[in-house]
Amino acid sequence: LTLYLRHVYVPAPWSIYEGIFKLEPGCLLQIQGGEKISPPKEPLRAPAKLGNVRLRRWWALSDVVEAGARSQFADEGEALGDLEARLKSAVKDQSLADVPLGACLSGGVDSSAIVAMLQQQVSRPVRTFTVGFEEAGFDESGHARAVARHLGTDHTDLFVTSAESRAVIPHLPRMYDEPFGDSSQIPTHLVCKAARQHVTVALSGDGGDEMFGGYNRYLWAPRIWRKIGWASIRFRDLLGAAMTAVPEKTLDGLARIASGVTRPGVNVHKLGERIKQTGSLDDLYRSLVSEWRQPLDLLSPSNESIVEPDSLLADRLPRSGVDDAVLRMMYWDSISYLPDDILCKVDRAAMAVSLETRVPFLDHRLVEAAWRLPLSMRVRDGQGKWALRQLLYKHVPRELIERPKAGFAIPVGEWIRGPLNEWAEDLLDEGTLRAAGYLDPIPIRRIWKEHKSGRRDWTPKIWSVLMFQSWLAENS
Repeated sequence: LTLYLRHVYVPAPWSIYEGIFKLEPGCLLQIQGGEKISPPKEPLRAPAKLGNVRLRRWWALSDVVEAGARSQFADEGEALGDLEARLKSAVKDQSLADVPLGACLSGGVDSSAIVAMLQQQVSRPVRTFTVGFEEAGFDESGHARAVARHLGTDHTDLFVTSAESRAVIPHLPRMYDEPFGDSSQIPTHLVCKAARQHVTVALSGDGGDEMFGGYNRYLWAPRIWRKIGWASIRFRDLLGAAMTAVPEKTLDGLARIASGVTRPGVNVHKLGERIKQTGSLDDLYRSLVSEWRQPLDLLSPSNESIVEPDSLLADRLPRSGVDDAVLRMMYWDSISYLPDDILCKVDRAAMAVSLETRVPFLDHRLVEAAWRLPLSMRVRDGQGKWALRQLLYKHVPRELIERPKAGFAIPVGEWIRGPLNEWAEDLLDEGTLRAAGYLDPIPIRRIWKEHKSGRRDWTPKIWSVLMFQSWLAENS
C-alpha cells in the first residue's frame, strides 16, 4: 500500500494481495514436483529458490545498457539507418495476425512513427483510431486526423462526452484487479473500446519515451537542478515553501496579467513541493515519481509499525551506460514506470474489451539499438527523441508533429468537484476511512477540502486514494 501511494501503481514484484507476487519482466518461474507450494513472506528476486519454486532471469535491461555503453554508435547516419531497419522489422513482425489489425494514433511522435512504418509495408490503408473529448483543452484528435490524412490511413475518430468518460470509472476496480491511480486509464480504455469495434489487434507507440528520451522531466529536471543544485537543502526547502505559499489562483491571475499565460499556479506549486528535501538530481527524480513522498504518514495510526518495502528503483544500477542523470532516469523509468504503469494501463484497458495490444518499440532488438545511442542522439537542442524524429520526418512533415508534448489527460479534478462529488465524498468519508483501518482520514480530508474549495489542485493525490478506496469497496 505504501508503494502504491508513492507511485500510484503497485510495482513488481509486489502486489496489493498478501502472499501474492508479480513475476518481474524477463523472469521465468519454474515449479518442480507436485507438492503444495507455500507462498513466501517476501518476494523472490531472481535468481532465487524457495522449496520447489525457482525464479530465473533470462533477460535483463541492465545487461543491454552495459552492452550498449561498450558499442555506442559514433556515426549518426549509421545509427539512424540501424534504427530504421530494426523499427521496420519490429513493426512487420508484430503486424502478423490472422484477425483484423490496426493501430492507435494520437498524432504524437511515437504512434505516428509506428503507423508510418506499418503503412509503408502494407498495400491497403491501415486502420487507425483515436478518441476525442468534448472538453476544451483536452481534445487532440485533430492532430491525429492530420497525420492520418497525410499517411493515407483509414482513420476513425470516436468523440465521447464527459458522461461517457465518467461511466468508465465504476468499472476500473474490476478492470485493473488492484489499485491503479493513473487517471489516463480512462481515455486509454475509451480508445481501445473504439478500436475493438473494428479490429482485434492494435499496435501502440508505448515505450518510445523511455527508449528515446521523450519525457519532459528528462529536459527540465536537469535545467532546474543547474539553477538550484548549488544551494543547501535548507534553502531549497525554504524556496519550495515560498513557491507553495501563494495560492494557485493568485499565481494564475498574476501570470495572466503579466504574460497572458493561463493556469501556471498548479505547476509552480508542484515544483515547489518536488524540490523540498532533494539532495541531488537523482533525489529530484525520485520526488517526481512519488505522488505521496511520505506515504507512511498517510497510513492509519494503527499501522505505525509498517515499513515501506524496497522497489526495483533501489536495485543496483548497471555498471556502465548510466553515468548521466538523464540516462539513469530513462533506465529507472524503463524497469518500473514502463512495465508497472504504462504497459499495465494499456493491457488492462484493452483486455477489458478483448483487444490485443502489441508494442513494437519494445522489440528486444530495437531496445538494444536504442541503448547504443549516446544521450546526444536522444535529447538534443532542448527536445527529446531526436533520433526517432529524424526517422519520422522522412514520412510526416515536421509541422504536423512539432507541438508541446501533452499527456493523455481528462479533467478528473474538475469532475470530483462537480458531477462526481457525491461519489468521491462517499469514498473519502471520515467514518468510512476509519472503519477500513488502512488510511488516516485527517490528511486526506484536509487536502480534499482544499481541492473542493479550489484553493489547491490535488487531483493526482486524491485520485490515488479514490482508486484505492473504490478497489477496497469492490473487494470487501
